[in-house]
Amino acid sequence: MTPKRVELALKKQRLQLQAAAQRIMILQAIESASPAFGAADKVGEAWRWAKTHPEWLAGIGVALLIARPRAFFRWARRGFFAWRALRTLRGTIDSILPAR
Repeated sequence: MTPKRVELALKKQRLQLQAAAQRIMILQAIESASPAFGAADKVGEAWRWAKTHPEWLAGIGVALLIARPRAFFRWARRGFFAWRALRTLRGTIDSILPAR
C-alpha cells in the first residue's frame, strides 16, 4: 500500500472510532432523559383516556360534589382558571406564530 492509502485508512479508522464514541454519548444522554419522556407519555395517555371517557369524569365530579362540596367547588374554580389561562395562552401563541 502506498503511504497515502495507509494515511487515509488510518484517518477512516479514527473517524469510525470517533463516531462510535459519539453514538455512545448520544445514547447515554437519551437514556438520562428517558424518565421525563415516560412521565410525558403517561400524562398523554391519561389525557386521551379522559377524552374518551367523559362519563367517568362526570361521575367523579358528582361523587365529589355530594361527598365534599367545598372541595368540589375549589377544584372547579381551579379548573376554570386553568382552562381560561390555557385559552389565553393559546390565543397569544397563535397571534405570534404565523399560520402554517
